[in-house]
Amino acid sequence: MIADAPAAARLNAPPDTLPARCEVLIVGAGPAGCAAAITLARQGVDVVLVDQHPFPRDKVCGDGLIPDSHNALRKLGVLDEVMTLAQPAGHVRCIGPRGGQIDVPGTLAVLPRKELDLVLCRAAVTAAARMFAPVRFAAPIEEGGRVVGAKLTAGEATHELRADWVLIATGAVPQALMAAGMSQRHTPSGVALRGYVKNPAMVGRIDKLEIVWHRALSPGYGWIFPCRDGVFNVGVGIADSHDEHRDGKLTKKEINLRQVFDDFTRVYAPARELIEGGEWISPLKGAPLRCTLEGARFSRPGLIVTGEAAGSTYSFSGEGIGKALETGILAAEAVLGGRGAGLSEAQVRAQYEAGLLALKPRFDLYARANKVNRHPWLADLLIWRAKKSERLLRRMSGVLNETSNPGHLISFKGILRLFTE
Repeated sequence: MIADAPAAARLNAPPDTLPARCEVLIVGAGPAGCAAAITLARQGVDVVLVDQHPFPRDKVCGDGLIPDSHNALRKLGVLDEVMTLAQPAGHVRCIGPRGGQIDVPGTLAVLPRKELDLVLCRAAVTAAARMFAPVRFAAPIEEGGRVVGAKLTAGEATHELRADWVLIATGAVPQALMAAGMSQRHTPSGVALRGYVKNPAMVGRIDKLEIVWHRALSPGYGWIFPCRDGVFNVGVGIADSHDEHRDGKLTKKEINLRQVFDDFTRVYAPARELIEGGEWISPLKGAPLRCTLEGARFSRPGLIVTGEAAGSTYSFSGEGIGKALETGILAAEAVLGGRGAGLSEAQVRAQYEAGLLALKPRFDLYARANKVNRHPWLADLLIWRAKKSERLLRRMSGVLNETSNPGHLISFKGILRLFTE
């Protein structure tokens, strides 16, 4: 181990120094991969962490940290460091098609993924994980029906690394899943487009996480999230970007995300003012989303899929950081159970998959809540009633804090209750 070396010096170790063996190989140094690496390395596990891009690196994301993110970051021991860099916020502002709005309280913050992932990766190497980049996953190494390592590539070079466990945490892009034989759906669940605009004049005017629904954006939504130093994350997302046919195949809908973004600035004046009076410091970039814990096998002998690769993003809101962290921790805890509690390989995988399945009902409820994106008038209805009902506002806040179910707000019974409670 090299725990006594400065952590910064151990980021992006050259690929030609990759070892021949480790206990756990983690592919992908985003929130899920780093959460697993931190959890394992702090328990003395020999962890190798690889990423296809050297750090710090950009990642397309809304950057919103909702309460589940705060809870996971606290568990990992990095919440204080994250919050020294993040822009805190006390509310999500929900804006309906007719301009009505309601501020939903919650423990929130915004931190660009370039900074968040760097904090997490540094924590992993400080815990003695070894991180190498740029390195790509090419294929698993299999013996006797079990994954026992991986073939990794760096430029033209190929390296074989043996490991007791391989964790795939490569996000929504499916190539690693496909190479590992774990992809059940190559197409994404949704798509998003975001950029960063600096406009100091909007500081204080936009101090909440703003989410906007409008007929012009359906079946998606727009957002403006305030970062620090007068910078704003602005974007649009569509959670249902593909249609499912009777044969089970998915085809991409005819969606022009750039046009949706332009429509966002047309129908929502603050977005228009932000951009017209601001400076683009990072252009609009698009990215796929994998949602609802669907689209991939969760495990096979010797291999575990975690984070957004496993579909850890909520379909209704596109939020995925917190659940990526949680699933990475779940994967690490399952592996630790095999190492310390003597669980068999099958029991480790069963424990992990049971942890994911325990989360699945909540993901399904978010999928039901996705009706708001398809039918924006539901947002008008919720906002109208929430402005008249403290109880409903508390329920909406409970959705953020995961004490209320989002799908219940817009079920038939939920809509009926809007008029009766």
